[in-house]
Amino acid sequence: MPATPRVEWISTVMQMVLNLGLLALGIILIIFLGKETFHLANVLFAPGEQASKYLFIEGLVVYFLYFEFIALIVKYFQSGYHFPLRYFIYIGITAIVRLIIIDHKSPMDVIIYSGAILLLVITLWLCNSSRLKRE
Repeated sequence: MPATPRVEWISTVMQMVLNLGLLALGIILIIFLGKETFHLANVLFAPGEQASKYLFIEGLVVYFLYFEFIALIVKYFQSGYHFPLRYFIYIGITAIVRLIIIDHKSPMDVIIYSGAILLLVITLWLCNSSRLKRE
């Protein structure tokens, strides 16, 4: 059943709104990435404290989160306007690693977070298997 011109027009407008929103989000993320770079430089060159090591590692993981979201937006435009699932899995793994670095007081929580990472890695392996791979 062919789509009516009105439905095609709405679809085109929605796609343009999504594209413009993602471009704006990408610009905002690039600005935050620059701020995070400045913050990492300050923490790296601060006088040696034990807390600054944790701040540096936490900042580095946040830096990778920003970088992965920017890469996801770039991949969206390169792959014909769709989001590859594996990029969301990468971001989820990085976010859980950040959570373990920040909140590691309860051993049970760390085990649960580690199990979640294992589940995401298994999901990533399944997504990259030859039967499910699209690209």
